[in-house]
Amino acid sequence: MKSIALIHTVKTVANSFDQTLKDYVGEPVKVHNLWDDFLANNPNEIGEFTIENRCRLYNDIKSAEMTGADMIVVTCSTLTPVVNMIRPFIKVPLIAIDDAMGRKAVTYGDRILVLATAGSTEVPMREKLNAEAEKLGKKIQIDFRANAEAFKAMKAVEMDKHDALLLEMAKEISGYDCVVLAQASMAHLDKKIEEICKIPVLSSPGLCLEQVKETLKSI
Repeated sequence: MKSIALIHTVKTVANSFDQTLKDYVGEPVKVHNLWDDFLANNPNEIGEFTIENRCRLYNDIKSAEMTGADMIVVTCSTLTPVVNMIRPFIKVPLIAIDDAMGRKAVTYGDRILVLATAGSTEVPMREKLNAEAEKLGKKIQIDFRANAEAFKAMKAVEMDKHDALLLEMAKEISGYDCVVLAQASMAHLDKKIEEICKIPVLSSPGLCLEQVKETLKSI
């Protein structure tokens, strides 16, 4: 039986992603989970991803590799730039949660809004989207909006408050070709936000699951 190691930073994602993955991939898999909230909390608090935190993520990924996993998935978009740095040193496929979402987002048009709760996702998402646009020979405009109160609510597992704050933000969105939800913890709101702002809304988990499924077939 194939196995997948998941690395999380958000409790709500850690609690749900593994079962969702098992239900989606269409074949029996073992799933190992590692939850390290410091990886995302620290850069959100101090405004940078330190060398020490890069080493911490590297150690987490190597620990995941040592489980004998056939694939490793990192479910936090704040970590994506560092995941890209670490990927050459890992023997198995290493997938970042927003890889597939970034590729798809830049096909919608030139104006993209990134909606977030954690400010630490801004630089990673800009880097991801600009890199994918460059592959297509495109130049894009990226706007970023974060709701710190919603982030606090999410950390306190007050998801009703988290959701209400983000849906209120959605009422102010207009003039974009697509909206990108920066964090997997926001994904359950994608359809509701799309209904409010009448703009295509992309979230990472579903697209990531499809990438995982296709990668498993090749192993």
